[in-house]
Amino acid sequence: MTKPFELKEETERLILVGVQEQAGDDTEDSVCELGDLVRTAGGEPVGTVIQRREKIHPGTYVGTGKIEELRMMADALEATGIVCDDELSPAQMNNLQQELNLKVMDRTLVILDIFARHAVTSEGKIQVELAQLRYRAAHLKGMGRSLSRLGGGIGTRGPGEKKLEVDRRRIHERIGQLKRELAEVVKHRELIRTQRKRSNKKVAALAGYSSSGKSSIENYLTNAGIQEDAKLFSTLDTTTRVLQLSGKQEILLTDTVGFIRKLPHHLIEAFRSTLEEVCYADIIIHVVDASNPQMEAQMRVVYETLRQLKAEDKPVITVFNKQDKLDTRRPFTDPNADYVILTSARTGQGMEELKLRLEQLLRRNQIYVERMYPYSQAGILQMIRTQGELLEEKYLDEGISVRAYVPKEIYGKV
Repeated sequence: MTKPFELKEETERLILVGVQEQAGDDTEDSVCELGDLVRTAGGEPVGTVIQRREKIHPGTYVGTGKIEELRMMADALEATGIVCDDELSPAQMNNLQQELNLKVMDRTLVILDIFARHAVTSEGKIQVELAQLRYRAAHLKGMGRSLSRLGGGIGTRGPGEKKLEVDRRRIHERIGQLKRELAEVVKHRELIRTQRKRSNKKVAALAGYSSSGKSSIENYLTNAGIQEDAKLFSTLDTTTRVLQLSGKQEILLTDTVGFIRKLPHHLIEAFRSTLEEVCYADIIIHVVDASNPQMEAQMRVVYETLRQLKAEDKPVITVFNKQDKLDTRRPFTDPNADYVILTSARTGQGMEELKLRLEQLLRRNQIYVERMYPYSQAGILQMIRTQGELLEEKYLDEGISVRAYVPKEIYGKV
């Protein structure tokens, strides 16, 4: 019996294209990262072209000489398309396609494709599709030729692997519908935040550059079972778990979407309710990949994104993660952090210190109390255990003697 024929999607062979507007900027690092994004999206980078020019060409992104170089390189390398490291205007995309007769994409389109692959929850899928449709609405003219000629691959996936080739009228109708659906989801998320606030549970948000190890740290500390992947943007949906500290004190630990250079504004808008988890957190745990040569540039991107989200005024613990990957030891500093810890989610290095530092930051907002409770009020101890830090409890004839730190919010209740 003959085996059924399987139609496999052909791997796209793509040339990476960047423009360096200032000597010594991070264009080369950014284009290198673009290669990682392309691989995560299932493509294969086969060449790189970086042009130094004062300004990005308004009509074709790169100059005419580079276009000819790209045409020759594409023939020699059998490339199926190019990916530009900046978001292209509809005119730039259309003109490049006419000049090269190849599929033309930009950084934003690749990131949107990765998000489409990794969205799991209904909220994540709504947010991804909304960002994709907003992008397509703005680029409909430029993308038309590329989508119709190549029919699939990077940039054409949507939530549930649906093709998103729709006309402008239907796009705007769908955007309206998705906005209404997202508004309901946001309302639900805000309800959960309100319930958390009423319970006086403090929240620590794991924030950092994509692939810095945020999910690995949450898994180590809480057994959350989040997918761990070295690829960019493996986590799109926030995951919140209870972390037990000493004295049965609890804090909520939230894993958030990773940040990246040139994070598309379509995604920032669509994922605002998810990204804003860091705004509602009491403490930010800034996770840094200490083994990445671009570590300092990535830290700057994270702090700039936190500033854009208006979340830069919170206590910060910076953890320099992946210490197990380093051959030599060196000092690590972060002037923006309250505490700096060297960690490895693989070996457990620094995890107990991280819990200790969380307790110390929580204590800044706590009041030391010594109380004697009658046995009829023993239920108060459970409130102190979960929301504060119970240092000592003694069961005496006259009642329960307690020494503890309690949050200011519940001080009047204990």
